[in-house]
Amino acid sequence: MGSVFEYLINIKNKKGAGYLVLIDPDKQDIESASVFASQSVEAGVDALLVGSSFLMSDRLDDVVKNVKDISGLPVIISPGASNHISRYADAILFLSLISGRNPEFLIGEHVKAAPTIKRHGIEPIPTGYMLVEGGSCTSVQFISATLPIPRDKSDIAVAHAIAAEMLGMKCVYLECGSGSPQSVPNEMITAIKEQIDIPVIVGGGIVKPEMANEKVKAGADFIVTGNILEKEGNISLMREFANAIHSIS
Repeated sequence: MGSVFEYLINIKNKKGAGYLVLIDPDKQDIESASVFASQSVEAGVDALLVGSSFLMSDRLDDVVKNVKDISGLPVIISPGASNHISRYADAILFLSLISGRNPEFLIGEHVKAAPTIKRHGIEPIPTGYMLVEGGSCTSVQFISATLPIPRDKSDIAVAHAIAAEMLGMKCVYLECGSGSPQSVPNEMITAIKEQIDIPVIVGGGIVKPEMANEKVKAGADFIVTGNILEKEGNISLMREFANAIHSIS
């Protein structure tokens, strides 16, 4: 496979926006993750994210290898820590938690992970990761000991996104957290998109296809869902999300 990032950009240019589905190895065993991956292809998903805040299970490698073989889609690690790496992955979101001020999640974990990523030839995608207030304390917020950006402070979010672009990051990822009661405000997405040229990924709290469609209209280049699909577990909902996300061109 060539550059995963270039593949994603081509998807965005061709379809208007891309649809990424998150598989959590702590919540899905190898068999269920494999079924999920197969359904993702049929539903029109563009790439698979694999990751967890904790990663308490030891099946990351097996999950990544199986979903990659079954789906043929790019498999991208969305890591919660420096040890959340699989040599079978095509790429990894090299996440820098720029919304917080914890040095471990700004650079510390990256230094630990970099040699392993390089050794396995995994494509790093430098990403400015921004937690946005979503109505509850998320796992990432708790573990990272950082505060999210207030959902009514778009100006703060914009400043962080501009800084990410100036630092050379390839994209920004706005997230309220898995299972969040609220999603990233559309107004915040628009404000950010008006000020930067790098892709904007949005996830967390997006529970309906209509919401995903609104995020894309607001300026999101990629939409991430995971928790709602784990709960509902049906391919028809996944297909509805894909259609809603790809309908904007």
